[in-house]
Amino acid sequence: MKKLVLSSVAVALLVFSGCSSKEPAVDTQKQMTTQTQEVEAPATETVAAEDSVVTSTTNGSQQARVSMDEIEQKLPTVYFAFDKFDLSDQAQEKLTTAAELGKTDARDYSVKLEGNCDEWGSDEYNFALGLKRAEAVKKALVAEGIDPARISMVSYGESNPVCTDKTKECWAKNRRVNFKLLP
Repeated sequence: MKKLVLSSVAVALLVFSGCSSKEPAVDTQKQMTTQTQEVEAPATETVAAEDSVVTSTTNGSQQARVSMDEIEQKLPTVYFAFDKFDLSDQAQEKLTTAAELGKTDARDYSVKLEGNCDEWGSDEYNFALGLKRAEAVKKALVAEGIDPARISMVSYGESNPVCTDKTKECWAKNRRVNFKLLP
């Protein structure tokens, strides 16, 4: 009887102790690669200013590319149901739009998928769920023709909420995957 009580206490301590820090779990299997395109143009000079690039040619004309911030604002946030990581039809439509953007304006950038969860569940469970959500988004983007080498993933679990109210609507806003462009 004494061994049973001690074993139960030990198991309870292990379960409740969990992980004391909330460091993001990063997918280290895929190393990010930055893809660059070389374009032949007559004597050009490139100047970067606040994440946007302006290219000047020898005849004085300037071509401006869209900044990373402007592209990120066009990328959707993908939301998930409680305790789920499968994509809804609405989420799939958003990812089709994001893939088109990835083939055009964002073709020179890599993307980091940031998986997030609501506050329900243990830290370990939420980190794993956030990574599964990011993986589901990655698979959908790859199916739409995005090179998997351009995509990295990170899970923030419940540690990166956009809403902290204790309501169902607020919790739903935290069950998401965000896009972050990387040079």
